[in-house]
Amino acid sequence: MKNYFSKSKEELFKLFSVGENGLSNEEAQERLKKYGKNQLNEEEKESTFSVFISQFKDFLVIILIIASIISLISGNVESTIVILVVIVINAILGTVQHVKAEQSINSLKSLSSPKIKVLRNGEKVEISSELVVPGDIMLLEAGDLVPADGRVLESFSLLVNESSLTGESENVEKKSEVINVEELSIGDQKNMVFSGSLVSYGRGVILVTQTGMNTELGKIAKLLESTKQKTTPLQVSLDNFGKKLSVGIIILCIVIFIINLFHGVNILDSLMFAVALAVAAIPEALSSIVTIVLAIGTQKLSKENAIVKKLKSVESLGCVGVICSDKTGTLTQNKMTVKKVYISEKVLDASGLDKDNKIDKLILQESILCNDATNDVGDPTEIALVNLADKYGIDFKELKHTYPRISEIPFDSDRKLMSTVHKIDNDIIMFTKGAVDSLVPRITHILINNEVREIKKEDIKKIEETNNLFAETGLRVLTYAYKILNSEKEISLEDENNYIFIGLVGMIDPPRAESKAAVEKCIMAGIKPVMITGDHKVTARTIAREIGIYHEGDRVIEGLELEKMTDEELKAQVERTSVYARVSPEHKIRIVTAWQSLGKICAMTGDGVNDAPALKKADIGIAMGITGTEVSKDAASMILTDDNFSTIVKAITTGRNIYANIKNSIRFLLSGNTAAIIAVIYSSFAGLPVIFAPVHLLFINLLTDSLPAIAIGMEPSHGDVLKDKPRDPKEPILTNSLAISILIEGLIIAIFVVIGYYIGYGSTKDALKGSTIAFSVLCLARLFHGFNCRGKHSIFGLGISKNMFSIIAFIIGFVLLSAVLLIPGLHGIFEVAPISMRDICIIYVLAFIPSLLIQLYKIIKYKK
Repeated sequence: MKNYFSKSKEELFKLFSVGENGLSNEEAQERLKKYGKNQLNEEEKESTFSVFISQFKDFLVIILIIASIISLISGNVESTIVILVVIVINAILGTVQHVKAEQSINSLKSLSSPKIKVLRNGEKVEISSELVVPGDIMLLEAGDLVPADGRVLESFSLLVNESSLTGESENVEKKSEVINVEELSIGDQKNMVFSGSLVSYGRGVILVTQTGMNTELGKIAKLLESTKQKTTPLQVSLDNFGKKLSVGIIILCIVIFIINLFHGVNILDSLMFAVALAVAAIPEALSSIVTIVLAIGTQKLSKENAIVKKLKSVESLGCVGVICSDKTGTLTQNKMTVKKVYISEKVLDASGLDKDNKIDKLILQESILCNDATNDVGDPTEIALVNLADKYGIDFKELKHTYPRISEIPFDSDRKLMSTVHKIDNDIIMFTKGAVDSLVPRITHILINNEVREIKKEDIKKIEETNNLFAETGLRVLTYAYKILNSEKEISLEDENNYIFIGLVGMIDPPRAESKAAVEKCIMAGIKPVMITGDHKVTARTIAREIGIYHEGDRVIEGLELEKMTDEELKAQVERTSVYARVSPEHKIRIVTAWQSLGKICAMTGDGVNDAPALKKADIGIAMGITGTEVSKDAASMILTDDNFSTIVKAITTGRNIYANIKNSIRFLLSGNTAAIIAVIYSSFAGLPVIFAPVHLLFINLLTDSLPAIAIGMEPSHGDVLKDKPRDPKEPILTNSLAISILIEGLIIAIFVVIGYYIGYGSTKDALKGSTIAFSVLCLARLFHGFNCRGKHSIFGLGISKNMFSIIAFIIGFVLLSAVLLIPGLHGIFEVAPISMRDICIIYVLAFIPSLLIQLYKIIKYKK
């Protein structure tokens, strides 16, 4: 980027081949052809159909499609229909969740002002902002949205709000003077304006230097286009699990197919047996159940003021190890507040004034009278002073009406002073407030303990020491002074001298009340909170120390320092750094990337346009719903509707619990499927007929298993999950301990399923009845097993009634199974034989015994 801030007006005119009268219409047209329209590029979106088709690329889905074709060839139409319906439903669910059109670039485009005033041929004309070109001279005034980057040629009290770009909450006063430095961050370029910022006061004449994708806003758009969203740990785990399961199923099916051929079974029947095994092994409803569990989690989070846009982001919350948080509006209140007052050689809290005391009363009066703001309209600094007086019951309207302004000298950046004149109790008083270095040299007297005396060197030293003390704690300092005039008159700059010192007022954008407690919980949970802000180093460190992010020994790095660091140097420092100040959008992405390179799951909070690329890059991007720009909301995966940092802690708690519930759901599904696989393998080696029809296994997996698995996903949190450290994102979802539990539980259920088959098969070798009882035992045993998988403790330790959904799921599954067994019209569809009451009692007993054994084991191991 060319350092336009360091160039004079003459140099800029020469560089852009333009004069005081602006461009001609012909020249503007030529430049429009050369540079293009002043707009941001739009990202090409993937079609809904493409997303839908991509859902069928999963290997498990391909196996199911093959199974449906074999079922159709063998004449088993019902199984084919059931399998295909399941596949299509899963594809629709996946499409609905993945097709979320990226609105980031469109939102960025909408930030451009539709109309702007420029000089063309020496005349002021209004044109569409997309027709602005480099070299145009813009005329900005209060309320305008800046459509392009530009250099300030003339400033008439021009104040610009750049919070969405720099993160600073205060308006920035713009000036036209050259800044003679080589490098300067965006926030310090006081003679430049940037696309997407808002003119809040005054007016200015601006030479356009960059348009479209070359602006600072355009650079953010490029970052958004080039930034790829991270795959969540759950996605990685499920993908790896799916691949391993697929390979295992293929090998197993091939082995069983060969064994059957060896036993003399014909090819078609052998294929059907392999299909039965594939259907038994594949947890068909797993992806749907995970989606539903995550969706339920999002509903819970929405009630806690956190809207999750991407379902799988919910689970990622559970292993967040770092939260990189924007300061302004996220950790702080985004409004200036008076914290300290220095009067009569004493430093008082803002709440420690006495409005009946003369000097305290003067402070409060000057806060209102030498002020252009109201309670909520005006410069944030002046609003803070109005609010200070309001705390003491002083009505600003009434006070201004009682003591109207006789004369004034407005604030400007050269003097750094503001003066007003009022008649108070027969005295004509001139109030002046401003910067310490500008006002103190003009002071001749001092008001101490309600008495005026000449100011001494010791007094000035104390004032300067107090000013330094305030500044070191991140406070912005104003000096208050006054003088008595001889008569009512229009004051001039010559009158701004010979003052009586009243005091100093220190203010800051304070932390949100909940921030400190939320940070404490993050640290307790093993999560590293990091502040990233556009504010100055001292202010950022002060806020960070106050809320517990910064501790002695931690590093504070500024943007220019970070700019000079290599990625490896940053990676070496990132774990010891708690605060980053004066940073740009590129810096935020580098910080997030550095944490991710250390294997950490990184969350990033923010509300501005400048936060959007990092929000998209982070594993979890968290935008502010109230103060956040549309760009940040579109780039984020989660939005806080209350803009409250503490809501993130609730979301992390929910995320950790959801992951535990998903693992328990997987345990439930796979242990049941393992039981079916073992039974199928046993029947194959024992030379028995097919123990299950494919439709039996689909009925179990999709109808009677789905509801218990969803109910397990709704299990409330047991114990304080925040006391655990963040989960290792590289940890597979199917750990060794979980795999062993699945295998043992599956084996226990399979034993009683096979016993049921032999009872039904009996001496008459009734394969259909044996298959019916085996199917019924497996189905009901898995329904009982749903209670075992709610958590690691027994059902008594977990609380029988704490998850009513599990009871409801069991009842629905039991009713569905009973309908299949007892309604003759369903026997043909589900390939079951009529059974007696004795058979039903056998089914109940055999199905209950596995859960009884598992519960007894849990009671013995965990003592509850």
